[in-house]
Amino acid sequence: MAQKILIIDDDDNNLSLFSTVLKCDGYETLQAKDGAEGIKLAETEKPNLILMDIQMPVMDGFTAIRILRSQPPTRNIPSIALTSYALAEGREGFLKRGFVDFIPKPIKLKEFLRIIEGHLT
Repeated sequence: MAQKILIIDDDDNNLSLFSTVLKCDGYETLQAKDGAEGIKLAETEKPNLILMDIQMPVMDGFTAIRILRSQPPTRNIPSIALTSYALAEGREGFLKRGFVDFIPKPIKLKEFLRIIEGHLT
């Protein structure tokens, strides 16, 4: 059975690109357009991994990761920040906020897949 990855991003082009790349690599994908929708999907679908944008309408990625980490059903789902949003403290800033890793946009395909695979094995 394919591992399930939830992609949370408000940009339709990004959702389509990331989903296509991941499906071609053998993953099942779920999609949400904001943090609130993503939390609901994570609770019901229990993905193996979450890829989350930071700057989104309705609920941003920092708020969503705080909620995901505070709830037992989603607490241990690894989440990767997938964003063009830069923090002054770099990758460490995302780790401090509850993400297990950070992938900058625009993505570099090989690095994108390598990082994802590293968190699923």
